[in-house]
Amino acid sequence: MQELEQQIDKERLPHHVGVIMDGNGRWAQGQGKPRVFGHHSAVESVRATVEACAELGVGYLTLYAFSTENWDRPQMEVGALMQLLVDTIGSEMKMMLDNGIRLATIGDTDGLPEATREALAFGIEQTSHGEGMTLILALNYSGKWDIARATRQLAQEVAAGRLNPDSLDEAALSARLSTHDYPDPELIIRTSGEHRLSNFFLWQAAYAEFYFSPVFWPDFRKPDLYAAVIDFQHRERRFGKTSEQLKQTTNP
Repeated sequence: MQELEQQIDKERLPHHVGVIMDGNGRWAQGQGKPRVFGHHSAVESVRATVEACAELGVGYLTLYAFSTENWDRPQMEVGALMQLLVDTIGSEMKMMLDNGIRLATIGDTDGLPEATREALAFGIEQTSHGEGMTLILALNYSGKWDIARATRQLAQEVAAGRLNPDSLDEAALSARLSTHDYPDPELIIRTSGEHRLSNFFLWQAAYAEFYFSPVFWPDFRKPDLYAAVIDFQHRERRFGKTSEQLKQTTNP
């Protein structure tokens, strides 16, 4: 693990990392256990990933914890996930405080159970003075919901005469997304071998680098995070330019 960490250039870290935590249910079923067992086992993976990012100096980490589509899962599993979130915020409070981590959330949190909302509010308040990494939990979130919500807000402002439709551009919409306070993700990791976004950061991921790990989320640990960051640092990020143009920019 130490050898992998030493390969990381701390001056070229992704400022914002997003993680699609996938594979809990399949991991549990592979061991002859109920799907809920996989969710509970994944808490250690969350802790390891949060600690690794905080220790490296990553500014923002977003964990895709519960999508709007996840409500369609069996009621018992949804209830267990909501209770697990409450329990985890409490059990990981010391870790967040020790690492100066600020807790935040994005998504339609009004649609979450009251106990979950209260636990989130408590965690956000308790960690509000942290000066290290911001940990963002995407809860009852989807990229389509985020874009539709921002578009509706723009339409309301135009209808009220507060906004000129000619001024509508990418920046105007970005400023009304739930992530308006955060930089767009530079690295998005998905576990379990799946290769899709699953409605996560559809707008914000326009120029993100993707890393697909075959590891099921309950088995994901610090070395797996380090491997993703190392892979990111070996990519050439051109943003529509050519390699030659980039060289001219870095070597005037």
